[in-house]
Amino acid sequence: MTGRTAALWALAAGLALAGCSRTAESDPAPSAASDAALTLPAAQRARVHSITLAVTSYTATVQTTGTVAFDGDQSTQVLAPISGPATRIRVEPGAEVRRGQPLAYVSSPDYASAVADYRKAVAAARNAQRIAELDAKLFENDAIPRRELEQAQTDAVAAAADVDAAAQQLRALGVDPEAAAGNGGAPVQGVIRAPISGTLVERLITPGQLLQAGSTPCFTIADLSKMWIMASVFPADLPRVAVGDSVEIRVAGSPAVFRGRVDYVAALVDPTTKATSVRIVAPNPTRMLKKDMYVDVVIHSRRPERGLLVPVGAVLRDEDNQPFVYVEVADGRFERRGVVLGARVGDRYPVTSGLQAGDRVVAEGGLFLQFAQSQ
Repeated sequence: MTGRTAALWALAAGLALAGCSRTAESDPAPSAASDAALTLPAAQRARVHSITLAVTSYTATVQTTGTVAFDGDQSTQVLAPISGPATRIRVEPGAEVRRGQPLAYVSSPDYASAVADYRKAVAAARNAQRIAELDAKLFENDAIPRRELEQAQTDAVAAAADVDAAAQQLRALGVDPEAAAGNGGAPVQGVIRAPISGTLVERLITPGQLLQAGSTPCFTIADLSKMWIMASVFPADLPRVAVGDSVEIRVAGSPAVFRGRVDYVAALVDPTTKATSVRIVAPNPTRMLKKDMYVDVVIHSRRPERGLLVPVGAVLRDEDNQPFVYVEVADGRFERRGVVLGARVGDRYPVTSGLQAGDRVVAEGGLFLQFAQSQ
């Protein structure tokens, strides 16, 4: 290289260095003292807003999921009370039924036998009562001894007891004894009646199907004005949940919010999930809550707690999805600090570890700091 060429190269290098120096002076960049600390120039501090943490009182919320079920106190499956083939079905799903309303008819020998036993018991009781009254008159005239009168009275009482037993058997089959006694020679059919009032939500039999007394499910009736939501609460959140807590229920894809209350906290833990079942009672005026539907549940605890709360916008996530915040440790110097969060409370998170009262946490501008630190 000649002396002239070397001089040109030296001049170019000097100009480049001078240009870089002017650029740095005109727009100073933030500097990172370490992997966890960052110092901002005075011109960039206006982009960051910090708040001072203090211990405050709050009530926590527990977010979980649940499954909708019928109100177990106002729903039932109707079993066939008698055996035999179903001859006619009176109602279809969706119908509102009243307690005692006929739902289906059954051609049943058992039913016919129960009606016949009742009629025979009524006839025998009438005859025994008539004999007892005649014996009483005969005894007044000294026509019969006392023991015959007493025997006639005993027979009348026994016959009346047989009537009561036969009538109770008919009532167990859903039959009015008076109606059965006055049926005369008409064909005898068993009746399946609604045990409660509500909506018939399922029909499980068809005409001609053979029913077995006490084992064949025929219908399902439920009061749909209230529903149960069975939610699962894990051990970490269980101390915050108690009977009477208010609850918000949301259905995916719908803006509607249903409000209910915790009605029962189970005494047993699911051995598979280790979660505790919590029963919530919620009004269902629009009938939008359906059995076996999955819903999102937010339980608002009434138990007061004290701790440090940070805004949701202050919490950032690292590459491993672990939460952290930026803490202002000096004028213009910020430190990245990992934290342990509790369940979200409105627009804030309780911090259980990583911060203490008096720390100045960056509430706005955390993303700017994260970007600056990554450069």
